[in-house]
Amino acid sequence: MRHLLKLLDLSKDEIIEILNLADQLKYEQKNNIPHLRLQGKTLGLIFQKASTRTRVSFEAGMYQLGGYPMFLSSNDLQIGRGEPVQDTARVLGRYIDGIMIRTFEQQEAEDLAKYSGIPVINGLTDFSHPCQILADLMTIREFKGSFDGLKVCYIGDGNNVANSLIVGCLKVGMEFTCATPNGYEPDQKVLDFAKDFPDFTLTTDIVLAAKDADVLITDVWASMGMEKDVVARRTAFKGYQINRDIMKIAKSDAMVLHCLPAHREEEITTEIFEEHAKEIFEEAENRLHAQKAVIVLLLS
Repeated sequence: MRHLLKLLDLSKDEIIEILNLADQLKYEQKNNIPHLRLQGKTLGLIFQKASTRTRVSFEAGMYQLGGYPMFLSSNDLQIGRGEPVQDTARVLGRYIDGIMIRTFEQQEAEDLAKYSGIPVINGLTDFSHPCQILADLMTIREFKGSFDGLKVCYIGDGNNVANSLIVGCLKVGMEFTCATPNGYEPDQKVLDFAKDFPDFTLTTDIVLAAKDADVLITDVWASMGMEKDVVARRTAFKGYQINRDIMKIAKSDAMVLHCLPAHREEEITTEIFEEHAKEIFEEAENRLHAQKAVIVLLLS
């Protein structure tokens, strides 16, 4: 693994290696065991899109590993002023040891990886959100013990989270059902990947998708950058909600995950969110540990 750009690039063994190391780093953090594995290393954090969890988890994680996190907003870089990304990449590659980028276009992350000569981590693009899904997989395994025989159901927009969830869950061997309204399906590249897996189902029927699910996952109906579409999306996604009726269709011990921030009473009811807050906020914490594992594997 030279970069983390999208889960399509990783093998099952590479995903499991990340998760195993994340579990170890979480244990060390919880037990106050120093793990300064990246002393002297610098990770540049490029934010073209704002974030709470991504910035805090990467900065805290790099510090806990003994390295230095360097926050770079779009106001600090020449990319937003017309400098080609390949030029910025080739300069940064001579100064620092790795780059995390949270941006809009997947190609921008791919270009950084191509030209910088150093490891690049995708902190989120419109196509992919690999760090979030590694945290999700870590949380599922933590609560369920293994991936064997599990069914995961995603309800909502076929966005970057859905794209990465499909790939990650299928690669580790879980059944996956995805319920989206017509016109809001996941990316075609992801559907082309998933068609080779008999345990994948794409449907508009949330009841079919949620039946006997071990894990239910959702995300906001309108992601960052889609503010102008909020009204239309509320109409399109009406009924695509994790609520008491959907929980009755899933298995009695089903867990619920949400990448946050949550819009309560839209994609999930407050009642169900609070009942499953333990899982959801453990998932949020696991962003820290999963990302630390990625940083260690790429920079050490």
